[in-house]
Amino acid sequence: MTAAADPTSPETPTDDQPWGRVDEDGTVSVRESDGWRVVGQFPDGSPEEALAYFERKFSDLASEVTLLEVRHRRGGASASDLRSTATSLQAKISGAAAVGNLAALEARVATLTASLAEASASEAAAAREAVDAAVKERTALVERAEELASRDPRSVQWKQVSTELSALFDQWQSQQQSGPRLPRSTAQQLWKRFRDARATIDKHRRSFYAELDEAHKSVRDRKTRLIERAEALAPRGEDGIGAYRDLLDEWKSAGRAGKKADDALWARFKAAGDALYAARGEREAADAEASKEKIEAKKALLAEARPIPDEKDVAKARSLLTGIQRKWDEIGRIFPRDAERSLDDELRKIEQAVRSREEVEWKRNDPETQARADDMTRQLTDAIAKLEAEVASAEASGDARAVAKAKEALEARQAWLRALGG
Repeated sequence: MTAAADPTSPETPTDDQPWGRVDEDGTVSVRESDGWRVVGQFPDGSPEEALAYFERKFSDLASEVTLLEVRHRRGGASASDLRSTATSLQAKISGAAAVGNLAALEARVATLTASLAEASASEAAAAREAVDAAVKERTALVERAEELASRDPRSVQWKQVSTELSALFDQWQSQQQSGPRLPRSTAQQLWKRFRDARATIDKHRRSFYAELDEAHKSVRDRKTRLIERAEALAPRGEDGIGAYRDLLDEWKSAGRAGKKADDALWARFKAAGDALYAARGEREAADAEASKEKIEAKKALLAEARPIPDEKDVAKARSLLTGIQRKWDEIGRIFPRDAERSLDDELRKIEQAVRSREEVEWKRNDPETQARADDMTRQLTDAIAKLEAEVASAEASGDARAVAKAKEALEARQAWLRALGG
């Protein structure tokens, strides 16, 4: 059987020499720096087949090395994981039953391992930073949960707090699932704090709602009793409205029984009041129907009363108005009240006009006022007589200036006298 290379050659192997040889008995050896190393036997085939078999094994190892190099260049894979793979691959190459440049493969793996060692160090630093950041994030979640747990349960908006706490728990789970793995002791300590805060909040919430339920029950009982009293007013009809309003004041101060319960209770309470107001509405409708003739009668009296303020004799005007007012009162109340107020306002305007004339007449005939007017008349009369004498004297003397001044004063006094009716 022929060999691929001379087994007795003392020369150092070079890349242009064959990497393998096959002895006559089918033993296959690989060329290395320190000589030939037997890698196996292939007795049932030709030397070419024997070499091809072990060369394929070398090609498989070379492919693994190339794949590992490509994965490192592309990134994305963990450097520490690739380094572990490189270490395993280096062990497979060392003393491998394969024919080829195994030393070159080992050199490539050694270079790759050194590069991965550097990347592993950077990766480890980044991992530590990621863990530190994750610890801060989870600590922030814990502190927020503890802040919620420390609030006064009586002033908490429980719907809002429950929603926020649920969001905090979702963030915790998300960080736990997708974030870096925290040191066991740190993770356990943070989780204990977070769990305790949740338990405290849940305890406060249950206690709050238990107290609220008890308060709601008390209010429900109180409002139920108010409803029963309101419904008992039904036989009184409109006369029960005053008592119903008192019950309404009690209702407003009774407190809350929960929206759903309050709505149902209010519907019953309001229905009881509606029945009373409906009775009043029916009565008012009947009164309004009965008032139609009264309204027309009062309108007729208004038409009769409108000319009275123009009556020259004030005493007669008052007598006419009094007669109309008497008839007005005999007609009685009318409904609706708005119509009554409108008609009363019209009559009141007429009465005011008559009263104004009476006041003027009274002032004119007041004895004290008349006495003052008579005294003024006498004074003016005396002054006029004196001024007339002055005018005559001035004319006799021919003093034109004195005549003009005396006449001016005389005319002024005469005008005042006419104003007083003299």
